Amino acid sequence: MARQPRSRRERPSKPALSREGIVEAALHLFHQEGLAKVTMRRVAAVLDTGPASLYVYISDTEDLHAEILDALLAGVAVPSSSADWRGRLKGTLRSYMAVLFEHPELARMAMSTMPSGANYLALVETILALLNEGGVPDADAAWALDLLLLYATAQAAEKAAWKASSRSPSEFSSLTVAIEAADAEALPNITRLSGDLLSGGGDRLDWAFDVLINGVLAARRAETKA
Repeated sequence: MARQPRSRRERPSKPALSREGIVEAALHLFHQEGLAKVTMRRVAAVLDTGPASLYVYISDTEDLHAEILDALLAGVAVPSSSADWRGRLKGTLRSYMAVLFEHPELARMAMSTMPSGANYLALVETILALLNEGGVPDADAAWALDLLLLYATAQAAEKAAWKASSRSPSEFSSLTVAIEAADAEALPNITRLSGDLLSGGGDRLDWAFDVLINGVLAARRAETKA
């Protein structure tokens, strides 16, 4: 029996495209196959449409990746109000780093692609509010925000890259051996500080945040002349 053609009107209609729907499809693809597979062409295929249709809602692949990062930033947690403002600020930055550390590809991407969605803005608002609570003048807080997030992002990207690389353990071991075997006459400072150069862990990160915060509290932006 000959196959009868099926009218287009009888076929289920595809959901209307939207920025939210595109990001949701991109997130699903990201969790299944990783960030490298999240391209406009692949997402378009998932949505059964052409890549050109996506550009009405998404600027480019970088914009799409920024939306994925913003969606994941919903997982950033602000510590309990029982902690002082400094403790809550450091805890918030640590939580932000944990989100990036969990997704090494995004951690590297975050160094050059800044999200601008609701979750990122909520993170910015939280940090600014905490700096305000600590008595940081508004003008200084606006610049301190960049400094704190840049350091946290760089730390997360570095550690995520080491986590993802098969060479990291051997490279760190080689560095350790080189520092411990340094010639005391040629490299006296490295020899003297060899233990401290390789120490720290979480305490080192906490100290670095304190250095940045103390610097923000001590420094003041010079007033610009009209």
